[in-house]
Amino acid sequence: MTRTTTLLASTAVSFAATFAAHAADPELTVFDWAGWDIEGATAQYAAKHGDRPTYAFFGDDDEAFQKVSSGFKTDVAHPCAASVPRYRAAGLIEPWDTSKITNFADIDPRMYAAPSLKDDEGLWFLPLDTAFTAIAYNTEEVPAADVATLQVFADPKYAGRISLPDSNDDVWSLAFLATGVTSWDNATDEQFKAAADWLRAVHPNVRAYWADPAEMTQLMASGEVLVSWSWNDGVALLKEENYPVDFNRSPAEGSATFFCGLVNMKDGPGNEDKVYDFANSILSDEGTAAVVDAIGYATSNTAAMAKLDAQVLKDAFLDPVTGTLFMQSPTSPEFRTKMIEEFELIKSGF
Repeated sequence: MTRTTTLLASTAVSFAATFAAHAADPELTVFDWAGWDIEGATAQYAAKHGDRPTYAFFGDDDEAFQKVSSGFKTDVAHPCAASVPRYRAAGLIEPWDTSKITNFADIDPRMYAAPSLKDDEGLWFLPLDTAFTAIAYNTEEVPAADVATLQVFADPKYAGRISLPDSNDDVWSLAFLATGVTSWDNATDEQFKAAADWLRAVHPNVRAYWADPAEMTQLMASGEVLVSWSWNDGVALLKEENYPVDFNRSPAEGSATFFCGLVNMKDGPGNEDKVYDFANSILSDEGTAAVVDAIGYATSNTAAMAKLDAQVLKDAFLDPVTGTLFMQSPTSPEFRTKMIEEFELIKSGF
């Protein structure tokens, strides 16, 4: 698979461009993950309007929400599903008109099934992308048997040689899976405490909490880190550049899948029709192929994904996975705050 940008080239590529803006069409501002200004994904939009959208970037969901809730104006934002309830609670978004989404019938309905994403008022979250979080490991120094379980992260043999994402969704899905919980929906206080205790036990082993795939790939490419809880895109890039890594998506306890999408911001400063043109461009067949090629994630357009070469999907670790899968479903604002506060304590050694 060909990528237009190599993450290993520098950690100063687009992932480091948090909050920087790429100015283009002044009538549409997209607030997106750094690295998502994919030219091919907006080709249909540019062909219609003569320019690409204006982009502003964020590094994680919590940063994004803090910025928009503090008054930053954008027309579209791209949170993951777990964050959407707090956008709704803050009154920041409005429902989508699904009749204006060209490929809406091809979107996997499991990705908007939760009541906080779609209810009698409408569709609050337009699913866009999905991928996996699982165990990346150095195949020359880590036996496959060691990564057959998530307990590898607590193994003293790898003290100072593991990395975890600096992401609430990803780190808590790992902790819940490792303690026998396959969904954080309705997690009890006891289950939350067990997951937090597990993270505290793992914390001394952590070399670094990576902030983006560029940082994760650098850590593994340098040999500093041997085992990481990772998204699939960084692992695919490492393998493409012949580093000795693999990705176990079927450990005994399971792996995780995240899904993110677009929210239509209330009172956006731009042109509402262009909001829909952007969504239709990125969810088109051409847009889907560009996302898979540039980012290494699947889109929610199942028909478009089915048209892609099976080997391309396998190389990106987007082919079907066996075993337990923790789906990072929406969380209440209260539970989200609880996760954030506890994770900050854990990282601080408390």
